[in-house]
Amino acid sequence: MSATVHVDLPGRAYDILIGPGVLGQAGKKIAAMGGRRHVCILTDENVAALHLAALQDVLREAGLSSEALSLPAGESTKCWSQLERSVEWLLSQKVERGDIVVAFGGGVIGDLAGFAAAILRRGVRFVQIPTSLLAQVDSSVGGKTGINSPSGKNLIGAFHQPSLVLADTDLLGTLTSRDFLAGYGEVVKYGLLGDAAFFDWLEAEGPALAQGDMDARVRAVTRSCQMKADIVQRDETEQGDRALLNLGHTFCHALEAATGYSDRLLHGEGVAIGCALAFELSARMGLCSQEDPSRVRAHLRDMGMKVDIRDIAGDLPDAAGLLDLMGQDKKVLDGKLRFILARGIGDAFITSDVPKDTVLRVLDDALKS
Repeated sequence: MSATVHVDLPGRAYDILIGPGVLGQAGKKIAAMGGRRHVCILTDENVAALHLAALQDVLREAGLSSEALSLPAGESTKCWSQLERSVEWLLSQKVERGDIVVAFGGGVIGDLAGFAAAILRRGVRFVQIPTSLLAQVDSSVGGKTGINSPSGKNLIGAFHQPSLVLADTDLLGTLTSRDFLAGYGEVVKYGLLGDAAFFDWLEAEGPALAQGDMDARVRAVTRSCQMKADIVQRDETEQGDRALLNLGHTFCHALEAATGYSDRLLHGEGVAIGCALAFELSARMGLCSQEDPSRVRAHLRDMGMKVDIRDIAGDLPDAAGLLDLMGQDKKVLDGKLRFILARGIGDAFITSDVPKDTVLRVLDDALKS
């Protein structure tokens, strides 16, 4: 009931270890990487309360001392002030270029800690120990690190690959239902963008996965990581195919900006809504059958997830306002907004040839429905 996915990048290859109890290997694996026998951990206050003592125990058993900085939980932590706080703390710990920084938390901590490691002394090694489903299947793999700006999501950052990823599926048991399902939005994305058979399996096994079936959780995390690793190996810095991983994200990032990166909308919830919108846009353009967006929405609804823009509490900008926010996305190229659309479930592609009026109609209908 465990698996290893290898990310084969020249000179920067690493393994993703997946399964229950993987956290117990952290000390042995990190000690084998060399450097000082002292590890600096960046985490958040929620994860620290639940799991930090266990991590520090296994490090101690391997002869490693450790110190930890616990940051506030939530998307708003991905900002300049918390990045500065983290870097200055790492410097106060006298972290050297050969040392190891551990990112112990969800996607926010992984992104922030990875970026801190990327810029500290022009780059130190770091290990990802993701504690959320979203981080295990997506953000901990592939080397994208960064923070948000008032202008948009993840606009400040660097590519900096981890040296190791330890995805302990036991840790998923402490997630709230909402946080788990938010991560499931990224799992579904993989089936939608490139593996119709995986989506078929999720339709059948998704409820068991959500209810705690460990075999199903390991399989879902492993397939997601393998798909991401395959794409990252082909296109590490998103010059081409890696943009496929942004299915649903153009809409998602605009909705996150519109909600102030707050708990009104978690990232994975935005991805799920964004995937449904991307398939609706694809159907409106005649690229896929109308049955496809209906099937996507039905599965998300069956899982108890947010599906529509109207599922987001509070006021939102109108369609034109959301389109303006989409224009701040990193996927803008030569002034044109790139979308990830689909010819069907499991068959996504990248295009800039999307009529603005059609996008506005899709958004307007979603806001009014």
